[in-house]
Amino acid sequence: MQHFPISLVKRLVFIAVGLFTMVVLIAPQATHSATQLCGKYDSVDVKSSGKTRFIVQNNVWGASTSQCISVTGSSFKVTSANHNKSTSGPPAAYPFIYKGCHWAKCTDQSINPNFPTKVSQIKNVPSSWRVKTPNMSGDAWNVAYDIWFNKSSYTSGQPDGAELMIWLKSDGGVQPAGSKVGTVSIAGATWEVWYENIGWNYIAYRRTSPTNSINTDLMPFINDARSRGYISNNWYLTAVEAGFEIWKKGSGLESTRFDVSIQRK
Repeated sequence: MQHFPISLVKRLVFIAVGLFTMVVLIAPQATHSATQLCGKYDSVDVKSSGKTRFIVQNNVWGASTSQCISVTGSSFKVTSANHNKSTSGPPAAYPFIYKGCHWAKCTDQSINPNFPTKVSQIKNVPSSWRVKTPNMSGDAWNVAYDIWFNKSSYTSGQPDGAELMIWLKSDGGVQPAGSKVGTVSIAGATWEVWYENIGWNYIAYRRTSPTNSINTDLMPFINDARSRGYISNNWYLTAVEAGFEIWKKGSGLESTRFDVSIQRK
């Protein structure tokens, strides 16, 4: 059996390790293929270990104009939009990602526990969200959470309790429905509070200093709305949605990261 000098063996080992490292570094990264959604209410399940963690929906609910979004994992981007609605009325669309139940379509309870939960039993609703918003002439949109409350733990359609929106940013002169009823300091920022009953209680918190990201507990917003009499302790939080209400155009709006959970008392 031939023996090699120790110094030569060490050099060979070093070279082998270096070659292995190069292979690892240049190995292609795993990528998610994009799903295109162009139908008015097309949606796709975002799965983890075969279970639905999030759902993303195109949701062109207020117009007949076309819109497409591209979904990659838990991110989505508006790739085309031809909306041209008056900003004095409701939007053309609300493409969004969510956890919970939206019109009876629900994420998986085993990995998203506590959807729904009675308001009186909620301790915290931690959430993070990051978006990209291109500066395009003639666009009109917002970046907004849409949080739904129902008077019972389940509904197959429109929730009948309250809709709580949190506007992080907007463009094109749009504003929430109803009237401004106050201001409040939450999550290190000042928010205008808007309210109207539209068959259910509509409450919107509009940030006075726009932002493209947030990482906070949503419960202080719920508590403020509850203190104003707009949300009942006996209602159920059924879904937390995050997306873009769009009145005009909207191509390029992108949600790059989103998560939310409900922690019980």
